[in-house]
Amino acid sequence: MKLSSAKISKESKGASPSHGGHHKNSFHSKRQSHHSILPLQPVDQLEQWSSVAVDMYNNGSSNNNDNNHHHHQPQTSHTSTSRSSDYSGGGNGNPSATGNKWASRLLKECARAISDKDSSKIHHLLWMLNELASPYGDCEQKLASYFLQALFCKATESGQRCFKTLTLVAEKSHCFDSARKLILKFQEVSPWTTFGHVAANGAILEALDGEPKLHIIDISNTLCTQWPTLLEALATRNDYTPHLKLTVVVTANIVRSVMKEISQRMEKFARLMGVPFEFNVISGLNHLGQLTKEALGVVEDEAVAVNCMGALRGVPVEERAAVIGMFRSLGPKVVTVVEEEADFSSTRYDFVKCFEECLRFYTVYFEMLEESFTPTSNEKLMLERECSRGIVRVLACDDDQDNEGERERREKGSQWSERLKEAFSPVGFSDDVVDDVKALLKRYKPGWALAQPDQNEIALYLTWKEEPVVWVSAWKP
Repeated sequence: MKLSSAKISKESKGASPSHGGHHKNSFHSKRQSHHSILPLQPVDQLEQWSSVAVDMYNNGSSNNNDNNHHHHQPQTSHTSTSRSSDYSGGGNGNPSATGNKWASRLLKECARAISDKDSSKIHHLLWMLNELASPYGDCEQKLASYFLQALFCKATESGQRCFKTLTLVAEKSHCFDSARKLILKFQEVSPWTTFGHVAANGAILEALDGEPKLHIIDISNTLCTQWPTLLEALATRNDYTPHLKLTVVVTANIVRSVMKEISQRMEKFARLMGVPFEFNVISGLNHLGQLTKEALGVVEDEAVAVNCMGALRGVPVEERAAVIGMFRSLGPKVVTVVEEEADFSSTRYDFVKCFEECLRFYTVYFEMLEESFTPTSNEKLMLERECSRGIVRVLACDDDQDNEGERERREKGSQWSERLKEAFSPVGFSDDVVDDVKALLKRYKPGWALAQPDQNEIALYLTWKEEPVVWVSAWKP
């Protein structure tokens, strides 16, 4: 376990020149009872402090996806959608009968054949998918391409080797500038990540209101893209600016290599905001269960918040209760959890059911990308290719094989709520936070909405065309 830290003293507060209207003295002259925690200009703001992206391995994954995929099964490099369109209704002569979802139908048939160990049918369906699939075609062809890789790995028991290759290339081959552009563009066109940032920040600010010393423990691999808006909110208080300690727990190897750069940029941004700031990084963990109060540097006079952004899916299912218990031992004022709405956990021993759920989730994701980006967007292609490693991990690798936090066993909000209720009580989101989230969604194309499924549901859900995709909840001891 490694612990690194950097501090910005109280004396530095306000010492830096203003920057594009974001300095403390030029941002909101009066503080109201609630400050919106929406960034005024999300892309420009991120431009000021960070040149990193939410996933530094996109270029590496894209190169490896091509090489690895072609290595296992020859892939035609066509970009036309003509053959997939011809096949879409070919099964019964009526394209509308299947809604043109030919990829889903073929992929599910292949998954069932693998489960049944029907080698003749597996061979035939893999060949057919290979003929129709293309990472450069329409949405159906892309889904066929990426799931074909996972099915081939499952059928040949080569998933672990493929996953390690993808991971190795991802760690060694990444481009700082292109990754930076990717996160800025994704947050510009989609609230997939910003939804959780805004809701969690609102809950954290309300729970820690009035506290002079704040300690946020950030367990995520989102490269601190969540925190500029929170620093802005702290800087614009009209009474005092509390001291903020931010401890980032890094669980992905690919993120560790860029944390020094992130640290420097976070320090600079905090200085410009005039917020007394300390930044710590904890890396070298195999599992979150290894964390302790001492390792995190929690002291008695700090108000603690634990923020989990897409990180809990990497905790082994059998260890999740212990990790939640560890969170409680920290004595936090609030724990915020953001995860994607999918269940790869309860179905993990039933390959067909797990495959169907995985296909459902990524179909929604790919269709969202298709409508959010322009057809020729390079960022869209990078985001699609980035999914290849996760799909292989879920469908073609065994959980008992050591992947050091790279598990993809997502659980839905209702499942996590039952776990969290064992140690915490739910905290409802205030009207102010809900209004901030709604205001955020208005910045994007139609199709996005905020949902709370029923009165007993304590989470907020981001939906894409009425399909829940991301959820956020807040908890207290």
